[in-house]
Amino acid sequence: MTSKLLTIGYSTLADRVKNITAPNLDLPHDIYISIQNPGNIEFTLPTNFEFQSTTSNEKGVAKSRNTVLRNTKTKYLLFADDENTFIGDGIKAAISYLEKHPNCDLVLAQAVDETGVLRKSYPIKEEKLTKFNSAKAATYEMIVRVESVLSKGVAFDEKFGAGAINYLGDEYIFISDLIKKGGVATFLPLTIAIHPQESSGSRWGTEPDLRARAEVFQRVFGGAAPIIRTGFYLKNFRKFGGLRNLLKFSIGRF
Repeated sequence: MTSKLLTIGYSTLADRVKNITAPNLDLPHDIYISIQNPGNIEFTLPTNFEFQSTTSNEKGVAKSRNTVLRNTKTKYLLFADDENTFIGDGIKAAISYLEKHPNCDLVLAQAVDETGVLRKSYPIKEEKLTKFNSAKAATYEMIVRVESVLSKGVAFDEKFGAGAINYLGDEYIFISDLIKKGGVATFLPLTIAIHPQESSGSRWGTEPDLRARAEVFQRVFGGAAPIIRTGFYLKNFRKFGGLRNLLKFSIGRF
């Protein structure tokens, strides 16, 4: 471990490295960039801030995040992508919480969009995370206690997340696995990041989307997944196209 407490770990593609800017954060920190270059294109690394990096020809954000996790030398790791910027006061408060609560392995915080509006509905107070309240977690909201996470054998499931067929759910699975292995994860109503609204919502309710969500629930809940999937579908009944897809989603077969 270094004298610094925090690493900000970016996962990006070679053609997007140029989008990463130095975090405006007065807390001493390291920067690590995991670059995926499956097309073997030429690209230029940033020159205006210090960082360490790894480049691979792999594809899949979960693989990239695992690379960051394995190579982090500080006590804590804040995940990042090439679209977000960070809010220093919120990060410092989250690190302070982790320092005061050594049994906490992961803090999930909150983010706003470019206009300063919270990106989704968050709890208004500190809340212990479970399999039932962490499904909407975003990676850039997560700060992990590195040594504890690694000692428990927790990593991102590389069959999920952007770049995989099951293009979502890798954060949720990570938190669920951590909890299953005795880890403690806590939501704090601290704003630590600014991130633009994503366009992936256009896939919501399509068959590929339903298939991916069904696989996520199977991964998290195992034999209880059909019950959970049915409840989730009924909650989003109109968005998912009514009765047409209910049976397929509930049993996880398309």
